[in-house]
Amino acid sequence: MEWIKANLDRTFLLRFGLMVIMIMHGIPSFVEGSVIDFGKALDEVFGFGVMGIPMAILVKLIHVASIPALFLNKYLKPLAILNIIIFIMGIVLIHWKHGWYVVGGGSEGIEFNVLLIFSFSIFIFPNGLTLGTKKLP
Repeated sequence: MEWIKANLDRTFLLRFGLMVIMIMHGIPSFVEGSVIDFGKALDEVFGFGVMGIPMAILVKLIHVASIPALFLNKYLKPLAILNIIIFIMGIVLIHWKHGWYVVGGGSEGIEFNVLLIFSFSIFIFPNGLTLGTKKLP
């Protein structure tokens, strides 16, 4: 009962949604091997050299590590920071040139990354942007 109380809190629905996104963003990359293609693109297109493939694997491992963390409500602050860095780099390297929209007014834009950045920010700033340190119930 204590686990349910601790984990089905006010952030559960957000954590569950982010968990589903991380599952679909991380696991298929390893299953189908597209993480290697991602690494080659980091190397060839963006000039990461020999670090392209290891960096791509690290990015996808952070996404996969986020899955149990989101479910168990553990280690969210460091993983949120890492994921936000990844999403910002995704905007800078890939999505910015495509504009805002992911669908509709365009494609491959930044709107999805912006939503993920703000969603993960909840775990860094659980009390919002207030100066107080009192935690919410």
